[in-house]
Amino acid sequence: MASIGLGLAALGRPGYINLGHDEDLPPRRAVEDLRVRTHELLEQAWQAGVRYFDAARSYGLAEQFLGEWITPERRSAMTVGSKWGYTYVADWRHDVETHEVKDHSLATFERQWPETLQALGGPPDFSLVHSLTSDSPALEDKRLLDRLRELADSGVRVGLSTSGPRQAETLRKALSSGTPFSAVQATWNVLETSAGPALAEAHDAGWFVVVKEAVANGRLTSRAGETPFNEFAHQHGVAPDALAVGAAVAQPWADVVLSGATTTAQLASNLAYRTDGPLTEFVQQPEEYWTERSSLPWI
Repeated sequence: MASIGLGLAALGRPGYINLGHDEDLPPRRAVEDLRVRTHELLEQAWQAGVRYFDAARSYGLAEQFLGEWITPERRSAMTVGSKWGYTYVADWRHDVETHEVKDHSLATFERQWPETLQALGGPPDFSLVHSLTSDSPALEDKRLLDRLRELADSGVRVGLSTSGPRQAETLRKALSSGTPFSAVQATWNVLETSAGPALAEAHDAGWFVVVKEAVANGRLTSRAGETPFNEFAHQHGVAPDALAVGAAVAQPWADVVLSGATTTAQLASNLAYRTDGPLTEFVQQPEEYWTERSSLPWI
């Protein structure tokens, strides 16, 4: 059964697409406010036994906040994953049109890798290409793949994260194309299960599999209101997010399921997950799911 990790996508910057994100953050959303909040949740997660922590270059100051919290004693007992390929450009504002810019080139990796090392105080255990899609040139970029192979040879496991309705296609392409990848982080939840078979294939091939967006950016939490899923959860006496996280934890191919909590209460609820069957009646078509996700505002 998978373990729980803590993802910092909603903690390292003042704007994100989670439902109610603006209500979850401290009113001023200043750097110091989010530093304190991030460290508070990191400590809560650590005390609860969480040992996998996830960041990215595009998550504002998430890597820096995490690096400040890490001690030598903690580092020896924890696993750190980070991602490169998107650049944070919002300048600590939540009301801008563009928050991050995608570029999976070798030049971007060579710029961002030293930034990751500096922010974390050393290399992460996993370094993933952030939100790789099947049309990305990265999977055919020999110079980039050779450089990532060098990184893998140094002891850092490299891989990709996926996004969009063609996640399975992207992952299978990476699995079959002789890349140095051995890890994947993908969206899977009770609404969007389409990547499941490909993730099982990756797991069987020895890849490390991380699930992100298990609560669908808040759509599988009480913030979504009286949805069919939430009504089902309440009828069974469990918080919707705990049921959603539990469904992901129960997948036999998953190694880690990320909590994307922004408050201590959310993290506590995520950690109190419960498994309750396959929940297949709530599955959406991938195109429907990702269209709805793309409409979520940055707040």
